Amino acid sequence: MSESIIQIRHLTKTFGDGDGAVHALEDINLDIRQGEIFGIIGLSGAGKSTLVRCINLLERPTSGSVVVDGREMTGLSEKELRLARRDVTMIFQSFNLLMQRTCLKNVCFPMELCGVPAAQAKKRAQELLEIVGLGDKANAYPSQLSGGQKQRVAIARALATDPKVLLCDEATSALDPTTTASILALLKDLNQKLGVTVVVITHQMSVIEEICSRVAILDGGVVAEQGAVEEIFSNPKTDAARRLVYPGGVSAAQYPASTRAVRVAFNGGTAYQPLIASLAIDCGVKVNILGADTRNIDGKAFGTMLLGLPEDPNEAAKALSYIRSQPNVTAEEVEYHG
Repeated sequence: MSESIIQIRHLTKTFGDGDGAVHALEDINLDIRQGEIFGIIGLSGAGKSTLVRCINLLERPTSGSVVVDGREMTGLSEKELRLARRDVTMIFQSFNLLMQRTCLKNVCFPMELCGVPAAQAKKRAQELLEIVGLGDKANAYPSQLSGGQKQRVAIARALATDPKVLLCDEATSALDPTTTASILALLKDLNQKLGVTVVVITHQMSVIEEICSRVAILDGGVVAEQGAVEEIFSNPKTDAARRLVYPGGVSAAQYPASTRAVRVAFNGGTAYQPLIASLAIDCGVKVNILGADTRNIDGKAFGTMLLGLPEDPNEAAKALSYIRSQPNVTAEEVEYHG
């Protein structure tokens, strides 16, 4: 297991004071490992953007500590912070490019601030544009680019100081699905080739499942759940996680209280078994699919299906027993309230 490059301990952030105080983050504890792609997800207002801004001290925590690559960020002077931020760069939803500068000069900008000689900065900027697939756009201006191309320039600029950590704050939420997929593929590629640790802040579970190995779920300023993406997808333990993993809501609430049902979780089998057909053929039991939210991650099946059981208790027991005997499947009877 690789060591942590970011360690967040008991981090709290409060805006304002007295009765009007807003507790944006409360007692956050996270470890982000060297070289991984780590996701931080939550609904709007969960505290994600505040947390990412606390990592590079754009937002100063009210209490707690943030250690990046062995340095306690909260103890650094302004000058030391400026140097430290070269190792922790950021890309944003709105790209934040300088509109009056060409793509090449946008990528040169952080190097100019660091005092890199102009010729060297220009050479490196051109290399970075090639890496992100925009070598031919060096002399174009941001206004001439698509959203995806602007984000690629922003990524090239963020890499200009050879950072150890790349923070992505909702970096794909302004892009269409196809462009989003290409930007995520680029981030994955850069992570593998350059070894840069990537922290992805998003409200989209599809982004997490596409590229992250581990994830923390923020809910109301606290970490509701964290762990391997596979683990949380197959078995979300908190309401906050279930809301994100199954936004369509594989929920029993809309069915009559008398309906007996079972929630079946697929925990990473190599493929979905035709479970319903097998039940009918092997057991002679028919069940109704009340809801389903299943997906394929790395060729393995994950997700949940809600099945209505037969009214006959013997038939229901037979169905439950059969489902539970299947590999990589767990089943629990769902309780109804009302």
